[in-house]
Amino acid sequence: MEQKLCQSCAMPLSGTELMGTEKDGSINSDYCKYCYSRGSFENPDQTLEQMIDTCVPFMVEQGMDTDQARSSLDAVLPGLKRWKK
Repeated sequence: MEQKLCQSCAMPLSGTELMGTEKDGSINSDYCKYCYSRGSFENPDQTLEQMIDTCVPFMVEQGMDTDQARSSLDAVLPGLKRWKK
């Protein structure tokens, strides 16, 4: 089974506890709780470039170097639901 990713930041969604919520409290399985909560994006005006800048430190924390993290995010994020044009 393919790993489900947040369609905003690409964080792996390994369980419902990481998934965002709608206004009625139901689960939104497209986005993580850090990007989407109570029916809206946490940072609705955030640009793709700002999201990449936000995510790089978390990936570095997981063992990637900064350039590798930025390159990976540059390749993946534009194809996600939130950022597709």
